[in-house]
Amino acid sequence: MKQFLILLLLPFYSIGQQTNILSLSKAYELATQNFPLIKQRELLKQTAEINIDNLSKGFLPQFGVSGQATYQSDVSQVIIPIPGIKIAPPSKDQYKLAVDVNQMLYDGGLIKEQKNIQQLNESAEQQKVEVELYKLKEKINQLFLGVLYLDEQLQQNILIKQDLNMGIKKTEAQVTNGVAFRSNLNVLKAELLKADQRAIEIIASRKGYIDVLGLFLNQPFAADIQLEKPAVSSAGLVNDIQRPELKLYNTQENLLNGQYKIIDARNKPKASVFAQGGYGRPGLNFLNNEFALFYTSGIRLNWSFGGWYTQKKEKQLIDINKKFIGIQKETFLLNTNTALKQQDAEINKLQQLIEKDNEIITLRINIKETAAAQLENGVITANDYLREVNAEDQAKQTLIAHAIQLLQAQINYQTISGKQ
Repeated sequence: MKQFLILLLLPFYSIGQQTNILSLSKAYELATQNFPLIKQRELLKQTAEINIDNLSKGFLPQFGVSGQATYQSDVSQVIIPIPGIKIAPPSKDQYKLAVDVNQMLYDGGLIKEQKNIQQLNESAEQQKVEVELYKLKEKINQLFLGVLYLDEQLQQNILIKQDLNMGIKKTEAQVTNGVAFRSNLNVLKAELLKADQRAIEIIASRKGYIDVLGLFLNQPFAADIQLEKPAVSSAGLVNDIQRPELKLYNTQENLLNGQYKIIDARNKPKASVFAQGGYGRPGLNFLNNEFALFYTSGIRLNWSFGGWYTQKKEKQLIDINKKFIGIQKETFLLNTNTALKQQDAEINKLQQLIEKDNEIITLRINIKETAAAQLENGVITANDYLREVNAEDQAKQTLIAHAIQLLQAQINYQTISGKQ
């Protein structure tokens, strides 16, 4: 019966000469490539590159132009009389046009850490996309296995029609010889028509599944495309979780660690050189009441201590957020391990059921073959034969369901663990 199970699960469905075969791994690949969310990858990359490029410009010379015209109600005057010298008071209307240049020399590593934050943020956002794309596999699994199940149903439909046709052939001979009623023949023919109806339903349902699968994969699949049965080894079902969610939690923790460095860099001293050149009245010599060119240059040191008051609390908030992520990770691992335990139990149950299915089918085949011989010899009626044919069909249908359920449980195990 092992040979029978292997034969039953081989890909078979083909109308015409169809050479295209779609594997589950290829379906994953096409679904990922064509899912609209994939476009976010490039957008996230471009966003990070633009932000990093803008931050890099923080070390470029910063230019500014300023100008002002003022009128004062009073001005400073030298009223001490000096023989032979007359110092004219400055004008109450004063003008100034200046160009300022500032060049950062040292920013405490702030720009460097801001760039690092942008890269870490991109990694976290990219990983969120990966998490959503991985969820797509669950939908592909359902559609793919749904088609495989319908293929097995159609195969079994072909087998039962063979049994019915054999019964019809034998009953026709009996009717011709006058040893059986035509009503017996009609019972089998009616059942054959029902099998034809079932085939129509299966083929229509299969086309619906293929059409939906084609939407996800952005491929116009023919209705008769073959789906390759995934090969799943029970030895490969190891409880080793490799889900993209775990990498997401790690990237989020790295992002928070980067914020520690931002806080430290923000509270370090900053140094820069500056220069200002301009034209105005008065110039730098306020005793000269004429328009004049002027310039100043120097080194500037800034060190703000206000951040020291809050940096401890800011780091505490980061620690709290890291604990939130740790809780989410623990919860995810608990739920995932629970799901893996359930799938493992389901796999063991289905493997035992399939063993019993094979034993039942062996008995049902023997009973049906005996009934076929009895029908040929006129010992039983067509209804009796049909009952045994249906009983064998039901046993095989149960095997088909259990075999597909086992395959689904094995694939689900791999998907849940992140191995798929």
